[in-house]
Amino acid sequence: MDAISTGALLLILLVLILISAYFSGSETAMMTLNRYRLRHLASNGHKGAQRALKLLERPDRLIGLILIGNNLVNILASAVATVLGMRLYGDVGIAIATGVLTFVVLVFAEVTPKTLAALRPEPVAFPSSIVLKWLLWVMLPLVKVMNWITSFILRLIGVKSVKHSDALSQEELATVVHEAGALIPRRNRDMLLSVLDLGNVSVEDIMVPRNELYAININDDFKSINKQIIQSPHTRVLLYRDNIDDTVGFVHLRDALRLQSKGQFSKSSLLRAVKEIYYVPEGTPLSVQLANFQKNKERIGLVVDEYGDIQGLVTLEDILEEIVGDFTTSMIPTASEEITPQQDGTFLIDATINIRDLNKEKHWNFPTDGPKTLNGLILEYLEEIPAANTGLRLAGYPMEIMEVADNMIKTVRVMPQYYRPQ
Repeated sequence: MDAISTGALLLILLVLILISAYFSGSETAMMTLNRYRLRHLASNGHKGAQRALKLLERPDRLIGLILIGNNLVNILASAVATVLGMRLYGDVGIAIATGVLTFVVLVFAEVTPKTLAALRPEPVAFPSSIVLKWLLWVMLPLVKVMNWITSFILRLIGVKSVKHSDALSQEELATVVHEAGALIPRRNRDMLLSVLDLGNVSVEDIMVPRNELYAININDDFKSINKQIIQSPHTRVLLYRDNIDDTVGFVHLRDALRLQSKGQFSKSSLLRAVKEIYYVPEGTPLSVQLANFQKNKERIGLVVDEYGDIQGLVTLEDILEEIVGDFTTSMIPTASEEITPQQDGTFLIDATINIRDLNKEKHWNFPTDGPKTLNGLILEYLEEIPAANTGLRLAGYPMEIMEVADNMIKTVRVMPQYYRPQ
């Protein structure tokens, strides 16, 4: 370097620092890119995104290329700075050059470009991908050799190379939806979260329980049957013989009214109009049941346990309500109708309320992995049927049992203002 002037060496040093800054910024920008947005842009024909996505398919090669370039440039810059220091200050110039170069590299070739790249990854990564693409083509043999040596050393110390997937788990995807904020309208965000949660909710959580089924005993007096059909709040009515477990099938009110209009309404004609029952095993996740309803072209099914006993009824509408919310046409009492606020800040609650509905309505935290109703949860906790005016604290919520009848708790007063997390 003796033949090169001091001014030329300063210019070379400046260029090397700029190249170092390019490599540092490019590394941070490429690694900071949002992979999902990148794929979206690439699928829409964005050239820069397509180049960046291609480079990121082999991150080991990309990082190897950047590190080779960055370290080579920094070593050259160190050599040039040493020569400059010795020319200007003699032997002491080596120490001065080392200190000044360290400061300059840290500020202008590391921290500043990396911060800029982290804040604006796309404007930095997309243009730089043009240079990186050609550099990788030129230096690919050297990059491959370095990666092979690195992999060999890792294997020697027992570290295996594992390709990481960008796929998100259900919980991670839910977090992404939560953090989308104003990018997704609140109602749409709630619907997306409900769809993601379908796999964690079973038909037992939303079914109409056995004791609340609107069903008609076909062995009743025909006049009584006729009256029950006319007064039915549902379009499909379950028919059974004496015991609810001895089901006959569902009859559509449309078919019953057609028979009535033709003057052919009788027990035998009603039985002929019955549709075959579709059974649903308890514990079936809603995501699976929604697909089953679609595949089997069904809209309603009876939930049965492992012994074949009927536990309740689930409909396609029930599952859709889990996603989009309650329909205004629902004949079943909503959680709001089963919760009565009191002036003292407490709530009188119908103990037959579904725990999931209660938690969703009041943003409470009663456990949902056991009994499905508040009555069942309290009975499981106490392990006996309590007397009225019994007080307890369940899941951190103080409550008082107000009414007990027919071997079950009817009404409970919950005092959330005294909630204490457990």
